[in-house]
Amino acid sequence: MSDEYPHKSPDEKNDSKRIVAAVTGPMAAGKNYACCLLEKMGFASIDADLLGHAAIENKKDVILETFAPYADEKKISLVNNDGTVNRRNLGKILFDSPSLLEKQESIVFPEINRLIEKFIAENQDRNVIVNATVLYKMPLVKKMDFILFIDCPEIIRVFRAKKRDKMPLSQILSRFKSQKNLFAKYKFSNADTFRVWNTFSSKCLEKKLSAFLKKYKNGI
Repeated sequence: MSDEYPHKSPDEKNDSKRIVAAVTGPMAAGKNYACCLLEKMGFASIDADLLGHAAIENKKDVILETFAPYADEKKISLVNNDGTVNRRNLGKILFDSPSLLEKQESIVFPEINRLIEKFIAENQDRNVIVNATVLYKMPLVKKMDFILFIDCPEIIRVFRAKKRDKMPLSQILSRFKSQKNLFAKYKFSNADTFRVWNTFSSKCLEKKLSAFLKKYKNGI
């Protein structure tokens, strides 16, 4: 754990300590809604997935230089009419090749990490929650006081995803497969990860989050 956000001992209360934590979880489990609830409880929240868009633009020159040859092979453009990166076409290149995806992550993830660090520094007087799916791939994961892993049985997530995203079942299941073993990846990162099941009402999830924070502040 980083000295910047040190843990207190288990028998020491955390009332005066600012919380810097993350919320993660698989598709349609309720991660975004959990962050909304925490915002209502006073947390400043930042969405790492949305920061990915800004990070791509910040690293546009490197991305275009790196992936232009592959775009030429596919006869697609990586630049929109307004000069921004065409993320859809970039995705067509990356997701056909794990090695190219890894190369893109090596360019973009450090920038996302930097932007989150900046947000944390700008909110020194507030508790902060980082909304992120793949935070385990970034150094920042070890600076979190804890990770809240919002989870839900797959069958419920399928119905939620179909209702919310209007996607074909095959595409939903493909995305689910890509997130397989996500919880284990956070555990392997040595971050303090706690699974919160979101299987009932939104009110039930709110009660679970409140109860967790109360226990954390009391050093339980």
